[in-house]
Amino acid sequence: METDKFIQADRFAKLILDMSTLLLSSGAHCGRINRNVQRFADTWHFKTDLFISFTGVSVTVVDMNNPENKATSNRQATTHGVHYGILTEISLLSWKAYEEKRSIDEVEKLLSDIHHTPRHNKWTIRLGIGFACAALCILAGGDWVNGSIAFLAATTGLIVRQQVMAWKFNAMIAILLSAFATTMISGMDMLYHLGESPERTIATSVLFLIPGVPLINSVIDLFEGYLPTALARGMFGGFVLLCIAVGMSLSISLIGVGNF
Repeated sequence: METDKFIQADRFAKLILDMSTLLLSSGAHCGRINRNVQRFADTWHFKTDLFISFTGVSVTVVDMNNPENKATSNRQATTHGVHYGILTEISLLSWKAYEEKRSIDEVEKLLSDIHHTPRHNKWTIRLGIGFACAALCILAGGDWVNGSIAFLAATTGLIVRQQVMAWKFNAMIAILLSAFATTMISGMDMLYHLGESPERTIATSVLFLIPGVPLINSVIDLFEGYLPTALARGMFGGFVLLCIAVGMSLSISLIGVGNF
């Protein structure tokens, strides 16, 4: 069988790091990463010790059939985003390798293909975010005018964030400027009383910036015992919220809204 072939420990460690950092960068919590790694380890009879931090992954692997065949390595995770397509594909690949006894050559090729899993078109995301914030505004009690302004504000704010990130600025600067631009547009509703509930326009148009995935993953990691990563993710989410608050405060002060 393919699983009986001798596999160099450093090659297996490279595969594990490649998969783990891709999962970490795509929004997976630590428990999910460990479960996927364990399926690969069980497939090729390796014992793995995995340490996951907010910025990277370290792994030690030992061949259970040949304890002299072992390796330790680490790799940095360069970005933190959300891509559920990648999470799904890697999970399916780990089950496929475990149940169908795939070779490591085939798994490496399939994992390389997963790296190129396409994302949604930028304008699809922008319009989707805009409609989502508009819907939230209306559900919160705003009228169609409030919803339309929330749509414009959220779409523009996302464009600002994406453009600032494309210029390689710090992510927190991008969030602050995005919150500022979004609130400047939605604040016009309150300044000129264009709709029935202008305060709801301001409150809902910035919701796309809320770091839901890091905060949820922080709680999951905390419950599962990954304390360093849980604290790091919680602090990251808290700092994102602070940047949103600063951007909104600057914009509201500039507009002159005093009763928000």
